[in-house]
Amino acid sequence: MWMLVPIAFAGKLLSAFRKPLSSLWSSLVPWFFWLRAVLWLAGGKSLQPRARAHLPESRAGAKEGLDQPTIPTSVNYHFTRQCNYKCGFCFHTAKTSFVLPLAEAKRGLRLLQEAGMEKINFSGGEPFIHDRGEYLGKLVRFCKEELGLPSVSIVSNGSLIRERWFQNYGEYLDILAISCDSFDEQVNVLIGRGQGKKNHVENLQKLRTWCRDYRVAFKINSVINRFNVDEDMREQIKALNPVRWKVFQCLLIEGENSGEDALREAQRFVISDEEFEGFLDRHKEVSCLVPESNQKMRDSYLILDEYMRFLNCQNGRKDPSKSILDVGVEEAIKFSGFDEKMFLKRGGKYVWSKADLKLDW
Repeated sequence: MWMLVPIAFAGKLLSAFRKPLSSLWSSLVPWFFWLRAVLWLAGGKSLQPRARAHLPESRAGAKEGLDQPTIPTSVNYHFTRQCNYKCGFCFHTAKTSFVLPLAEAKRGLRLLQEAGMEKINFSGGEPFIHDRGEYLGKLVRFCKEELGLPSVSIVSNGSLIRERWFQNYGEYLDILAISCDSFDEQVNVLIGRGQGKKNHVENLQKLRTWCRDYRVAFKINSVINRFNVDEDMREQIKALNPVRWKVFQCLLIEGENSGEDALREAQRFVISDEEFEGFLDRHKEVSCLVPESNQKMRDSYLILDEYMRFLNCQNGRKDPSKSILDVGVEEAIKFSGFDEKMFLKRGGKYVWSKADLKLDW
């Protein structure tokens, strides 16, 4: 029956056009209201805005947001917990000696790349301790040459790096970050970075030279704590001229450097937020400084442990997900506790490929 409505309307419209133009509008208006009434009777519900089926208004947006998987843009892979230093505030301690077989580590890295990873950072423990850096070098080369990642970086204490490693793998590395918490060697000993007759600061200078010679961007990481909070590092940092100077506030993590089952007790290293701000204010003229307070640091990193499990730090400890090797990246990352907004707020996304840094080697 309702299929006849358009035909009836067309007939009435045609008869209206036969009338003089002056009466055209007055002829059309009644037919317009007539058509609207007919359609309303036929199915008035179709003229109403459709409600979202089975979804309360307050939860509609939330459900849509859950459909968006977290992209692992930048990942920190702590493939070993072993280290040759004994830093008192270390928050990733030698609780195991496990290291994945190289083939399995590569498989996991490929899964991350397929899920959207752009930057991989290798850390520890001390990443150069396993197989004298050869295991690390092979992963670095794989990520750059086979996976084609825009950025491959390493965080190291620098004590085990040899020039031969740069000769073999330097071309595949974008950034080398060296941990240096003080330019006073006695302070380094107090912190736990002392190694007999070796001088941590002198070694830092040598590594800076190798980075320049082999075209690797040089970065410095410093943890500000009770023993270095009053130090003035402006002159030394400017002389070394790193692309970034990452300055962290000493952070407590239960089970790592705090609590009964921890291998370290970092409470004596802790400083207040005001003391940390005082250090930052003293060094505000250093253009490469990138500060990270406890608030910015805690949940803004995607951390993989030696089993390739994401570590969730939301509750002040490191709670592991299932391994990405067993359940895949999309499933495992749901339990990472990752705060992407804080990641972006702290400057986690930056120019991280040496091809784009345009450094004057």
